[in-house]
Amino acid sequence: MKMIAEKQNINFRHLRALHAVAAEGSFSAAAESLGVVPSALSELMRQLEASVGAPLFDRRSRPPVLTPLARDFLDDTTPLLDGMDRALTRLRQSAGLEEGELLLGASPSAISELLAPVLAEFLRGRPGLRCTLHDDIAERLAGMVSDGRLDLAIAGRAQQSPDLRQRAILRDPVGLACPAGHGFAEAGEVALADIPAADLIGLDPETGTQHLLAGCEAIPRAFLQTRLRAHSTVAQLCMIRAGLGLALLPRNAVALFRDPGIVFVPVAGLDLWRTLHLLEPARRPLTEAARAFVEALETTVPALTQP
Repeated sequence: MKMIAEKQNINFRHLRALHAVAAEGSFSAAAESLGVVPSALSELMRQLEASVGAPLFDRRSRPPVLTPLARDFLDDTTPLLDGMDRALTRLRQSAGLEEGELLLGASPSAISELLAPVLAEFLRGRPGLRCTLHDDIAERLAGMVSDGRLDLAIAGRAQQSPDLRQRAILRDPVGLACPAGHGFAEAGEVALADIPAADLIGLDPETGTQHLLAGCEAIPRAFLQTRLRAHSTVAQLCMIRAGLGLALLPRNAVALFRDPGIVFVPVAGLDLWRTLHLLEPARRPLTEAARAFVEALETTVPALTQP
């Protein structure tokens, strides 16, 4: 069926004007409720009647009354206006962060010291804003940001991708994590040569920390072929706390649980640092919630605003 609206010039201003006249009972009262002068309202009604090709008011009455045609039109257009009002309300609420959803990703070691404090402040006073936090390794988080399953992520550097933008946030040194009761725990620092390779707990080869260790020439190759291996930093720290061994980890990773039973000991002469990055989509705009969270993060971490 050919749409007659193709040759019509009816918009929501006309519909709201007609509904206002019906609700207020007169042109003057409707004009006042809409915040327009009566002549402007009369012109809108003239345009509407011209587009329809039939009168919508019986002007023999004072004030003019709606015709049966206009009454039917009101019934048909009420759902349109109600739907527009709901859509505008949701739009304003989302723009003002009164509601919406924020999908974040983070490597576990980026949560306690960096992401969680910023997120707690960001969510304060916004009870209608929902947030999901997904923890994983950098490459998987990068893939989730690229394909839209996450808005943002904080993790180690991932492989370059045209769908991803990576900005350095902060860096922390790699050292030795050991149980509080271990002989190294009281030392101001430890030498690489004094660390028994047999006591080390390794990580999944795909993790950022393991990539970092593998790429450092100063790390003995025996340190990469460990008898014990954990899938994640969380599991690795649990094993260290239980006394199963030691591990080479970034300082903030060791502080993940703020557990006094796990101690970070600097390694003498080891100039190895882990850098955390903010992973953002490069080919799609951020949601309003994600944009506001990045602003909060930039305020907290000045390095984000530097070239």
